[in-house]
Formats: sequence, C-alpha cells, structure tokens
Amino acid sequence: MRRQRQAKIVATLGPASASREMIQALFEAGADVFRFNFSHGTHADHQARYQIVREVEHEVGRPIAVLADLQGPKLRIGQFAEGKVTLQQGQAFTLDRDAQPGDASRVCLPHPELFEAIAAGQSLLLDDGKLRLQVEYSDGATIRTRVVNGGALSDRKGVNVPDAVLPIPALTEKDRRDLAFALDMGADWIALSFVQRPEDVEEARNLIGGRAAVLSKLEKPAALDRLDEIVRASDAIMVARGDLGVELPPERVPGTQKRILRVCRQHGKPIVIATQMLESMITAPVPTRAEVSDVASAIYDGSDAVMLSAESANGAYPLQAVSMMDRVIAEVERDPLYRNMLDAQHETPQPNRSDAICSALRDVAGIVGATATVTYTSSGHTSLRAARERPMAPILSITPQLATARRLALVWGVHSTISDQIHNESDMVSAACQTALKEGFARKGDQIAITAGMPFGQPGSTNLLRLAEVWG
Repeated sequence: MRRQRQAKIVATLGPASASREMIQALFEAGADVFRFNFSHGTHADHQARYQIVREVEHEVGRPIAVLADLQGPKLRIGQFAEGKVTLQQGQAFTLDRDAQPGDASRVCLPHPELFEAIAAGQSLLLDDGKLRLQVEYSDGATIRTRVVNGGALSDRKGVNVPDAVLPIPALTEKDRRDLAFALDMGADWIALSFVQRPEDVEEARNLIGGRAAVLSKLEKPAALDRLDEIVRASDAIMVARGDLGVELPPERVPGTQKRILRVCRQHGKPIVIATQMLESMITAPVPTRAEVSDVASAIYDGSDAVMLSAESANGAYPLQAVSMMDRVIAEVERDPLYRNMLDAQHETPQPNRSDAICSALRDVAGIVGATATVTYTSSGHTSLRAARERPMAPILSITPQLATARRLALVWGVHSTISDQIHNESDMVSAACQTALKEGFARKGDQIAITAGMPFGQPGSTNLLRLAEVWG
C-alpha cells in the first residue's frame, strides 16, 4: 500500500481505538505511526494494542512505526482541606513544604527540588495556566507569591514554572519502568517528555542503548535556550504545543513552532507537530476551519508529521479524524504553492559526503524527471539525508533492517521497504528497478535516481549516485 502524500500522520491509540478492526481502519485511512501514551493505560493494554499493530503490519505488508510516549515528571500542588479554594487577584498565597491540607492562604508543594530553583520575580502557573502567581520571596522552604490571575483551584492541580530550568530529571522512576517495558515490547521510537537540556536526551539514549530512536518533546521554554544542542542530540523532535502553550504567551507559540521547524530542517531531523490539531473532532464529526488551517500550515512549513491525540485515542470520531488529516495533507501537497514554499525553505547542504550526494540526488532527479529517488540504507542515514532535501520525487527506501524500515515510517516522503542485503552495484540497480515497479513508483521506461553507500551495509557511508531506466 502506497500513500499518495509525503507528510506522515501519527495517531494515538486509546479506548476508542483498541480493537483490531479500528486499528486496521486507522492505518488504511492514513495513520503511519501509532502513538502509545504511557500517561494512560496499563502495560497489558499497551501490549495488546502492540500485538494488533504488528498483526496489521504483517497483513498489509508495510512497516508501521510504534511511538512510546513517556509521561515525564508531573508537578502538582497538594490537597486542600475542603478540596477547593478560590484565589483572588492581588491576594498573597504561599506554597510550602508542610504536608497539611491547604486553604485559601497556602498549600503544600510536594517537590522539594523546586524551592531552590524558584526566585523572586518569576511566575508560577497553576491548572494549565488558568491561574498565575508572581513570586515575591523564596527561601528554600517557603515560596511567597502574589496572585496575578485568580480563580478556582482544587486538589493536585498541575504547576508550571516557565522562567526557570528545573533541577528535575526528564525520566521519573515510572518512566524508567515504562521505558524498559516499551523496549521489550518492541517500540521503534521513544518520546521523551520534559526535555530541558541535551543532557536529558543523552541520559535516555544511554538507557535505550540503540534499541529505539529518541524523539524529544519540546514543551518547556528552557529547552529553547539550548534548542540547537537538543536537536543535534535527538533523532526527532515533537513540538508539544499543549504544555509549551501554557508556559509561553499564546502569541509566541506560532513563531516558536516555525523556529523549531527551521532548526530541525537544518539538521535533517524529523519533526512532529502535535496537540489540538483537530481537537473539536473529539466530539464532532467535522473540524473547525481554524483547525484545518492549523494542520495545513504545519504541512506548508515542511513538517514531517502531524499528530492526533485525544481525537483518535478517546474521541467519538477517531476514523474521521485520521481521514480528515489525510485529506488536508493531500490537498496541501497538490497546491503548487507547497512546492514553492519547500524550495524557498531549502537548506544549504552540510559540508559532508552524504549531503553532497543527496543534494545532487535531488537536482538530478528533478532534471531527468525521475519518478522516484531510491535510497539504500542500513541505519536509515541515507534516507534521512535524502528527506532533508525534500525532493520532488518520492523517496523509496530499501533496507535489509526491519527496525530501520519501521523508524523511517515517521519521516517525510519516505516509503520504506524490506529487501535482502545488496552486495554489488548490479544487484542494487536490479533490486531498485524491481521494487519501484512492485511498489507502484515507476513503470517500464521510467527513470529513477538511486543512492547508496559503498561498501554496502556500512552505516553512514553514502557515496554513490546512479540513474537507471526501469525495465520490466
């Protein structure tokens, strides 16, 4: 099955999409990657859905990626004696380390590590940003604040600290257990929440040990201060606009999204745009026009993938949401302006052999009107560098590694296939022509552009470019 589009769709599985029939229908409607949200569900739930995904993969004969999304640390206030209070604008409010139930003047903040990181002048956001507190004093045991935006506040609501790098590891003990399970289960991508520093990514990478690729979720403003380093350290990036939109002023989110996109394109790292893309479809069979425009804008900007969360996990219309996203992407990619925008955003190749070859691949394929750019890859490196170029012709990626093929399901323009190991150039051309015919990328007499690394099977050795005429 070949997709008639280049950008990919990530669909979250949940109670509304747990059956085999629904998971297969979501794939057929356009889902390329299935997200398993470890903030919800049991390990048994995830294992059952994973088994179904692999059964569907076997039946359709196309690699499907599984993304395990770790919960990350959740900062919350304690409890109130009456379960709920109302904070008035301008009043004093204290957060302390006293575990006693709170009232309208104070509440426990059960995160000792925060007290040293928070200083006067900073802001605290409560309940997804609905309430804002201005810090006036912090002494390591007490944080005295003034209420800027008041309202009702109940037990265990979340705390966001937008103005500080918090001394909190990105991986909690729960995350470490979930990570071990996800790796044993066979996840292809691990989504790391609460990334603030490149060191957070390296810690996760050391634990993963090459068994999956690392996707860093950017949801903290602190991450933007070291954006280039984080992108370099990661295999892919997600713009998690939910938490990012809480901690940043709303008007800054669109520009920040575009900045992250540009840095990812520069480094050739896949990027996923997530959160509230078709949110009204949780309860309605059609999206708003603003949501459709949001999805379209992400595609025009060159995103590798767009993601559905609650829309497909527990919404009333999961299949319609995936179908709508598929149609929006296809419509954008038919627009001549889309190619103009991609070309205008084209990044200068980096000064290395792989980028030189893949840049030439893009140009040559365009000049001769190739119907496909064929990449031979072991690690996925060649296909990733080819995708960075955003060529006109779709990328037919051929690899002997099933794990590589699955990971590449997230990447713009890449159609992954499995083949036996190639040992010489003649076999390479023959396999490329036959695969292009079989997968519907070419007909007899068409031109294809092929790139690979020699010696074959050596990761990161892209150094060969070949044109071939497809023969039947």
